[in-house]
Amino acid sequence: MYLIIKTILTALIIVAISEIARRSSFIAGVLASIPLTSALALTWLYLDTKNVRSVVDLSNSILLLIPPSLIFFIVLPLALKKLDFIYSFFISITATALVYFVYISLLSRFGIRL
Repeated sequence: MYLIIKTILTALIIVAISEIARRSSFIAGVLASIPLTSALALTWLYLDTKNVRSVVDLSNSILLLIPPSLIFFIVLPLALKKLDFIYSFFISITATALVYFVYISLLSRFGIRL
């Protein structure tokens, strides 16, 4: 039952942001730029485990992985200027995945393990 409540609450937040975006991209952007996914994940992790160390570890991993995630938001609007949404979205996800791979490889060379 707890898993169902977590899923419904998380889905409601995402749906609410997408509905708000239809009326105001600025307000939706503000809400979406808040690390809601991260905040929810950290909250659920803590409530599930009561383990602060796990929350710290996840928080540090999230922080380290923010830079490559920005590629998606750089590539998508550029691709949308020339391509349809589906192609642009796919290219953005692919570019982001490639940058994640390179970034994580570089981190590991410096001894940083996620």
